[in-house]
Amino acid sequence: MSNQIPEERRRKIKSAMAGHKRAKRTEWDRAKGVKQHRILKKRVKPGTIRRIKFPLLDVTMGDDWQTPITVIHGARPGPVITITGAIHGDELIGPLACSMLCQETLTSDGKPLDPLTMAGTVRIAPILNPPGFRQNSRYFPDGRDLNREFPGSPDGNTTQRVADRIWDLLLSDSDYIIDLHAAARGRSNLPQVRADLAHPESNKLARAFGVEVILDSKGPRGTLRRVAVDSGIGCLTYEGGGANFTDHEAVQVAVYGVLNSLRSLHVLPGNPSRPRFRLLASGSTWLRAEEGGLIDMRVEPGSFVEEGDIIGRIVDPQKPGVAVDIVSPERGLLICTANNPFVHAGTPVGHLLPITRGVKLVKRQLDAQNRLIVSGSQGEPAWREEAEVDEIAIEGSWSGGAVDAEWQRDWAQPALGDAELAAAEAEEEAAEEEQ
Repeated sequence: MSNQIPEERRRKIKSAMAGHKRAKRTEWDRAKGVKQHRILKKRVKPGTIRRIKFPLLDVTMGDDWQTPITVIHGARPGPVITITGAIHGDELIGPLACSMLCQETLTSDGKPLDPLTMAGTVRIAPILNPPGFRQNSRYFPDGRDLNREFPGSPDGNTTQRVADRIWDLLLSDSDYIIDLHAAARGRSNLPQVRADLAHPESNKLARAFGVEVILDSKGPRGTLRRVAVDSGIGCLTYEGGGANFTDHEAVQVAVYGVLNSLRSLHVLPGNPSRPRFRLLASGSTWLRAEEGGLIDMRVEPGSFVEEGDIIGRIVDPQKPGVAVDIVSPERGLLICTANNPFVHAGTPVGHLLPITRGVKLVKRQLDAQNRLIVSGSQGEPAWREEAEVDEIAIEGSWSGGAVDAEWQRDWAQPALGDAELAAAEAEEEAAEEEQ
């Protein structure tokens, strides 16, 4: 439902998408065969997986902040997709999802990421901020945000140098980038996608991810998403869960979305799953506390609220009997809510996506708690190993015919011919009528 996007922006997106066709790259020509993939002065043979250590600083002394990169190089030619996590070191959804994607339950023979059936190359970098990850910190040791420093500088400050190496050696030759994030500290996000919808390849990638909420956003200057689009690379940012804690639903949806995107790009065989609807939005409303104290949240990420609904109640233990309610200014979907009970005046406690049309459609996908059921969040996760299911072997062999042969026969009675069978059925019907 693109009605959430202003008319002028909709026209710009429509104009950008009109007549757009995905470029045919000569290196994707299957008739020419597939070559070895080169990265960080290493080579990866077609149809194989290789794990490489990537030093984020070019130094001979001190910590070079090595981080692992998993390269899955398909047996057939195709695009290069790079998946990143933990640009912010305290956001754990990305590292978890990337780690699940690298499990043998997804990469072994016959599995979705089996390199022998893949086309193209998938590069997975679960932790792009190793020092922040080790210290549960959003920032690099120099206090800077890596996701505001791209494309970086080889002669700049510490974070700029790291950004330069990541961009130059890992990201700049990608055809597509999927950047996995979580909300900042003190908040939790509903699984959602953010992309510049006026950039055709990013638009298609965002839709292919398969979730309901898509926010049209270029991203601030220095963000990976904005620099990628400026360089002609299709890019999306996935947001789910919050900082410094895990969220099974957010991880499961991230893996679901990545596999959907890869199927849409024909890297993996099969068709991507689609949501029943999409909420495409260029605007939203932050709900903020007007008083300080402790907040009792009445909602969660994904809660659907009406105008006037109570979002939360603020109390001050030093002033018993006094309370202030925060109410929703309009109908909509909460795509982010606070999970830290300590608030001050101005603290954001909710991120509301106003919904003016398609209300019935959205309401049909709410659970008993009035919370949106995000596509990909239900059922068994894609990485669940078959070995986790107990299997009981029954000894013996089929007797009296194949397993499906004449399964309705009562083997205690001799087989009946057609005439005898019809007579027996008539006899049973007569007996039932007498009863």
